[in-house]
Amino acid sequence: MSTPVFPSRLPQVGTTIFSTMSALATEHGAVNLGQGFPDFDCDPALVNAVTRAMQSGHNQYPPMPGVPALRQAVAAKIEALHARQYCANSEITITAGATQAILTAILACVQPGDEVIVLEPCYDSYVPNIELAGGVVVRVPLTPGSFRPDFGKIAAALTPRTRLIIVNTPHNPSATVWTEADMRTLEELLAPTNVLLISDEVYEHMVFDGAIHQSAARFPGLAERAFIVSSFGKTFHVTGWKVGTVAAPVPLTAEFRKVHQFNVFTVNTPVQYGLAGYLRDPAPYLQLPAFYQAKRDLFRQGLEGSRLRLLPSTGSYFQCVDISAVSNLSESDFCQWLTREIGVAAIPLSAFYGDSFDQRVVRFCFAKKDETLRTALQRLRRL
Repeated sequence: MSTPVFPSRLPQVGTTIFSTMSALATEHGAVNLGQGFPDFDCDPALVNAVTRAMQSGHNQYPPMPGVPALRQAVAAKIEALHARQYCANSEITITAGATQAILTAILACVQPGDEVIVLEPCYDSYVPNIELAGGVVVRVPLTPGSFRPDFGKIAAALTPRTRLIIVNTPHNPSATVWTEADMRTLEELLAPTNVLLISDEVYEHMVFDGAIHQSAARFPGLAERAFIVSSFGKTFHVTGWKVGTVAAPVPLTAEFRKVHQFNVFTVNTPVQYGLAGYLRDPAPYLQLPAFYQAKRDLFRQGLEGSRLRLLPSTGSYFQCVDISAVSNLSESDFCQWLTREIGVAAIPLSAFYGDSFDQRVVRFCFAKKDETLRTALQRLRRL
């Protein structure tokens, strides 16, 4: 007897770089600044809110699109921050994290043979999601070094078969932020087309130095064609809870929910009620830019004078560095050496490119306790 053999839906996919580096970090007792998750707890008030929801009996299926109170809170938050009204009943959906939201949006609108533009380097779920939908991945590079959008190349990639473009700001992995001018240029570029947009905004509250997050919701020509994705896990330091949101116009939401109801149906109930109550106070997310900017500054100051050249970090909780003055190794080999010999784990930027483009840049995550960052910095100063 043997297990039947069948063709893989994702034959090129293996173990992710994040799993590989995290395992290596554990093996060598390294400080893990590779995978993007906090090593500190969330606000106890949020845990208490979820606990109260469980104790109050909110433990059965909620409505498919999400608990009404949470959808209303999300709609109110978007209106307060970005001055666009979304109907909580028909335009806001609660998802099992942002990754599920992105997959669901792609499955909802991409037909076999449709082209989808991704801007590289990009989050590692985008391409497999497109392939699972039968779409054709069209890779457009961000400008090496600055990681700014090249609108000439984006325009050249648009064809009659383009169904969708995915944009991520603040950007993982480069820590860059799109400007108002960038978003208006994208709005003008897409205006004469029927191309849809996924705006991945999971780091929306991590924009530094007084800048404002330029959500697609702020631009009518983008909002009318966009699935806008966000993440409570990123915002409230609870990545393991896997709860996200999608805001989209009624026709897009209707198609999104057709898929959503058959891949997760709905999202765990007590967490939704807890989040709905917690969102009544905007202070926790309004204070987040200053919270993470302090960690960014601590990390950057600790690396000043080292041979690691700091690239700008204007948003998200990542810091990229150029390793050219430290090593002749490839990004991937350098990250493995750094983990084994120096005791700090990082992620090679080449892992975010389809062709493993190596520009001698690696990514650190500074969403860690200050003492964790200081330990990592002490080790990195040996370079």
